[in-house]
Amino acid sequence: MNTEQDLKSKFWKTLSSDMVMMLSLADVENGHARPMTAQIDDDKISIWFFTSTENALVKNISRSNKGVGTFVSKGHDLYATVHGKLTLDNDKDTIDRLWNRFVAAWYEGGKNDPKLALLRFDLANGEVWLNASNIFAGLKLLLGADLKKDTKDSVAKMDFRAFR
Repeated sequence: MNTEQDLKSKFWKTLSSDMVMMLSLADVENGHARPMTAQIDDDKISIWFFTSTENALVKNISRSNKGVGTFVSKGHDLYATVHGKLTLDNDKDTIDRLWNRFVAAWYEGGKNDPKLALLRFDLANGEVWLNASNIFAGLKLLLGADLKKDTKDSVAKMDFRAFR
């Protein structure tokens, strides 16, 4: 049985390992999402994204800061859609804390590159789903089991602010 806290923990653990989230501004560019590499801070309150000042998210953030993130784990066993506030936050301490060799490869000027931009995504709410369609579910279905009972604990609407 999965609780909301279990699903939230699985979301953070899976996002921390898989790292790629589709990110968009809800009210800009028809909500077109872009694949972005997520950086997770230890406090698991915000998701951070290194990007360029030339990225459309950065260019349009003054028009809307309503962010939408969509995530599918590599094994397709967890799905999530999250909503929150997206802000440009080039805090030097945060850049230092999250900086790594993979990020450094994108910026010729390093941490002082003039095109470096750091986006902070403060989650407000969302939904997290566990994939209930696996081989065991298929076998149970063949044996006449009611899959609705098995899947009722595999989805949760979440208020991420409640966990801070």
